[in-house]
Amino acid sequence: MHKTDNRRWRESHDFDTGNASGERGTRRVVLLTATMMAGEIAAGWLTNSMALLADGWHMGTHVTALSITAFAYWYSRRHAADPRFAFGTWKVGVLAGFSSAVILGVVALYMAYESVVRVMNPLPISYDQAIVVAVIGLAVNLLSAWLLHGHEHDPDQLAYGHDHGHHHGDGYHDLNLRAAYLHVLADALTSVLAIVALFGGKLFGWDWLDPVMGVVGAAVITHWSVGLLRQTSRVLLDREMDDPVVQEIRDVIEGDGETVVVDLHVWRVGPGKFACIVGLVTARPEQPDHYKHRLRVHEELVHITVEVHQCQGDHPHAEEPATTR
Repeated sequence: MHKTDNRRWRESHDFDTGNASGERGTRRVVLLTATMMAGEIAAGWLTNSMALLADGWHMGTHVTALSITAFAYWYSRRHAADPRFAFGTWKVGVLAGFSSAVILGVVALYMAYESVVRVMNPLPISYDQAIVVAVIGLAVNLLSAWLLHGHEHDPDQLAYGHDHGHHHGDGYHDLNLRAAYLHVLADALTSVLAIVALFGGKLFGWDWLDPVMGVVGAAVITHWSVGLLRQTSRVLLDREMDDPVVQEIRDVIEGDGETVVVDLHVWRVGPGKFACIVGLVTARPEQPDHYKHRLRVHEELVHITVEVHQCQGDHPHAEEPATTR
């Protein structure tokens, strides 16, 4: 049996340093919104205010989404060294972001539905009471946004860059926190639109403005939700073969004019970090470490596997396996 110490060949599969400040901010926002939700529901119950009750239950959807964000942080941190996760737990946060985007989209569709119903069947509005609720909600959401803002690009979470001036992974630093921030931002937007509509109805009698603003808000939130769904699904489905790093890998390997990349797989394993499997054909094969060393110029490539094949003839098209590592 081979008894040589092989630890120097082992590589870490945890490529995410976490986002401690973002996690702390998320926990504070969950506590703040949960307190606001409980207070509104209790006040609505005691005063028989449907406006307070409705806003309280609406706040509950954001508490749920923000709790998913907080749970994903905790789970990722706890299982970061779990060998069952081949490339770490970073995608747990991405999955949480995807789930939150779905919730945000459902909320937007419900807003649109309720707004259209109100346009066709207007109901009397208690303007003074509703304005108070909207202003309080806006204050809470602005405070929540302040608690979350700036943590998406945690100092330890910056994407890798290199001397060529490229920064791969922009917009993918912390999709989990981005989802939480969008929920807070969406709620703040609805509060602003509601305040404008309520004052318009109270001062000028524009009762139609409230549901119209609801439709506008739903459209904007749907746009945000779709954008987040696209970002998170791209990572979850490993749709990275149009990223600039793919062409950069080809340029490095094929730069000698004698080597051709015949098989290439690239996927994201962390914020601004990629893994790749490169299959190449060349007339003058080198050891896999030679090609790995050349690719290290791109620091965002944190896990590299190279398969080397020797061709027969003057150009590398016939494939004959030589070395794999």
